[in-house]
Amino acid sequence: MSGHNKWSKIKHKKAATDAQKSKIFSKHAMLITMETRKAGGDPNGANVVAAIERAKKDSMPKENIERAIAKGSGAGGAALEQVLFEGYGPGGVAMLIEAVTDNNNRTSPIIRHIFTKAGLVLGTPGSASWAFTKTADGYVPVNPMEIDDVTGEKLAEFIETIEEQDDVTNVYTTADTPDPE
Repeated sequence: MSGHNKWSKIKHKKAATDAQKSKIFSKHAMLITMETRKAGGDPNGANVVAAIERAKKDSMPKENIERAIAKGSGAGGAALEQVLFEGYGPGGVAMLIEAVTDNNNRTSPIIRHIFTKAGLVLGTPGSASWAFTKTADGYVPVNPMEIDDVTGEKLAEFIETIEEQDDVTNVYTTADTPDPE
């Protein structure tokens, strides 16, 4: 009965949860670094503090937060930039995809490939942003569109595929989400 002990079960479960946490922490670290850079290295800037609070809500270790702040202050590391991809998803739903990357020449083809693989086309700047209004919390659709259940499932799968990419931070759509009852 080799391999059927309690430790092996714990080890596999821990590896899965650690991989998930690592992905979340790296997204937070990129955001903190970018916001610190925008604030000129000041860790007390409003956007930096907000990014740190979001990271703390996800139980990000203090050392990781401090490392991200130091990196954003200019203590080494590549310059991170925020990029916005625009396109149309399943059912003609307008989409905005925010990403933070150190190499746009790597991230852009990955996002384009995801769209192509799904039979969709990544748009040019301005092709979908007209359908959104920028707010403090992100982007809100100007005219939300209703979609049927089948299209909703396809859209959910497509968004999940996009969010699996490490550089992607947020995905906004014009799909009208039903209110939970």
